[in-house]
Amino acid sequence: MANTINLISKYVPLLDEVYKKGLLTVDLEGNSSLVRESMDANSVLVPQITTQGLADYDKASGFVAGDANLTWVTYTFSQDRGREFSIDNADNMETAGLAFGRLASDFVSTNVVPETDAYRFATMFANAANTAAADLTNTTVDAAIDTAVETLDEANVPEEGRILYVSPTVYKLIKQSDNFNRDLTPGQDPNKNFAFYDNMKVVKVPQSRFYSAITLQDGSTAGQEAGGYIKDAVDGLDLNFMIVHPSAVVPITKINAPRVFEPSVNQDADAYKYQLRLYHDCFVLDNKIDGIYAHTVAAAV
Repeated sequence: MANTINLISKYVPLLDEVYKKGLLTVDLEGNSSLVRESMDANSVLVPQITTQGLADYDKASGFVAGDANLTWVTYTFSQDRGREFSIDNADNMETAGLAFGRLASDFVSTNVVPETDAYRFATMFANAANTAAADLTNTTVDAAIDTAVETLDEANVPEEGRILYVSPTVYKLIKQSDNFNRDLTPGQDPNKNFAFYDNMKVVKVPQSRFYSAITLQDGSTAGQEAGGYIKDAVDGLDLNFMIVHPSAVVPITKINAPRVFEPSVNQDADAYKYQLRLYHDCFVLDNKIDGIYAHTVAAAV
């Protein structure tokens, strides 16, 4: 048993790498370094700072005393998700390890990563200070983004570090806009791809993980056996784009090391049993909600 666990444990760091590389919201995790562990495994402590504005300086009495408070706020993970898989008994431990690596990597990249992104976008939309809705075209897309940028500017959201998330459809509309500057350098192939828009990093998000609201399936209720997530049937709308400043959110994920059961102790089948569990959430800071602007398609009448 110990040798099997040691063999399979070498894949755990690789799973984390697969997870990080696949996440489209990974750029938002900068605030995670400020987080402290709490006494409970399913919660973390996040610092919040409040200060007061300037006051008049008096030559006789000097400075007016002000308050600056740093408090540690407890945030509890709302998402406790997991799955169990079985692989038929392999001829040797090496084969079992390779099978686990392939299964776990595919599971993380095709299921865990998209659900994490989808949950984060839906959570940010639910807490965004400003939202708008319209069916964009190549003649209206630029103005819609300009309005979003203006809104963030007026709210004093820092310009540096903003991230523009766009659906593939909106990405295409931007390229088709008359305002788009195409690279038509003589002798070179035209290149309409772009990585920045008005100094904002652009991240293209598949529509399948870019919704205003999602429903997480529990994996056991009739009709939800497949697990994962779907666009919410009532409140879910396709997101066109979202501008986020990383200071507004604290996305946290804890992937527990997979548990491995050999066929000799697996009472359900002659198979290796693997269990993966993770806590995660996307905490939007109350005093930073102006740092999120979301734009969806128009709701059906």
